[in-house]
Amino acid sequence: MSGVSDLKKAYRLLRKALRSRKAVQRVRRHLATRAPHPEGHYKVAVYFADGAVNMYQMRQWYRPLAELQKLWPVVVLARNAGGAEKLLEEDAPPVAFVPTVRDLERFISRQDIRVVLYVNQNTRNFQMFRYGRRWHVFINHGESDKMYMTTNQYKAYDYAFVAGQAARDRLNRTLWDYDVDSSTIEIGRPQADHYSGILPYTPDERTVVLYAPTWEGDRPSAHYGSIATHGETLVGALLATGRHRVIYRPHPRSGVIDDEYGAAHRRIVAAIAEANQADAAARHIFDDGPELGWQLSAADVAIVDISAMVYDRLASGKPLMITRPMDERTSIDTGGYLSDCEWLTADAAADIVSEVDRVRADEQAIAKLRMWVQHYFGDTTPGVATAKFHAAVERLMGEWDEWRQREIGAVAHDEDDDDEEAKDDEL
Repeated sequence: MSGVSDLKKAYRLLRKALRSRKAVQRVRRHLATRAPHPEGHYKVAVYFADGAVNMYQMRQWYRPLAELQKLWPVVVLARNAGGAEKLLEEDAPPVAFVPTVRDLERFISRQDIRVVLYVNQNTRNFQMFRYGRRWHVFINHGESDKMYMTTNQYKAYDYAFVAGQAARDRLNRTLWDYDVDSSTIEIGRPQADHYSGILPYTPDERTVVLYAPTWEGDRPSAHYGSIATHGETLVGALLATGRHRVIYRPHPRSGVIDDEYGAAHRRIVAAIAEANQADAAARHIFDDGPELGWQLSAADVAIVDISAMVYDRLASGKPLMITRPMDERTSIDTGGYLSDCEWLTADAAADIVSEVDRVRADEQAIAKLRMWVQHYFGDTTPGVATAKFHAAVERLMGEWDEWRQREIGAVAHDEDDDDEEAKDDEL
């Protein structure tokens, strides 16, 4: 049996290698049709080592980076062929495909990159850290109270751009010997200034409810996903009223580990299709598109799992509820917003209609929400976060210049000392 298992494993690895090789060839052919990157042009790089499955981490930065490009030339360093393909297809900044360390070295040597931005904690980030004389900055792909947000990996970066005071407090509570004041820079949520996408329906009297669950997680402490515990019940109840419109936006990895979770997801999609067939005016939405923004601004109420979506929605300042995980082993940071949020338990999912009505009308809940928005994101006036993002990059560019001048001065001083020693030798 072990021999058969080994053969199957070898076959899967061979197929994966062949798919990867074909993807690399497609990317290289695509890039061959484009003009070469001008040498010495780029000042900011976004390092992305992931494939297509994690493109959501990059997509939310497209528009903020497009604005940044007006000030500083930006390039994405794509290490994975699948990710590079998507970046080239979509509205991303210019892409440099650097699958090998040699490719990366060659590109870096021909550019003037001073700030490198990282949207995740891929282990291949370590290969980029070897390059000194530039700032390595963790910008993340969202704000949340997950344990991911307090990993000791923060110490590997020169700086971290964080949303607000809540992020600083979280890091202070968790990390030993990490200078939060000097290592973090608050930028708010610049993505909220650039909500993307077009509303796929004409607004009417229906109450719009966004249900945006995360995936099932790969370990007990990360079992935040609610599709199998809350999702079917709450979506079914909302579809049945005739006065609600459901926007269902699941995490793209939903069901990749747990088959039952994936099956529950498919049943929700089928229920939405059936409801639309029964009432064409309902316009319930199963949303698996790349654009994120219109959903957050259009929904009257959002129901989300413990994930970055909590804080994507929080930045809008509109009512939301958080699903309470059923697995008692799940890690929940109750030191911040989750200590005071509107929880939705699995038992209460059946009563979702009255819960939606409550959070929209409860003045105390609304006031509480406003307080937490300020704590997590600071001033959410449109344009303020974008200005903070630009100012943070501008600051690092200034610091780069200062360090470069010190280096030049030190070299000149050493050369002067060498000249003096040479004169002494002549005497």
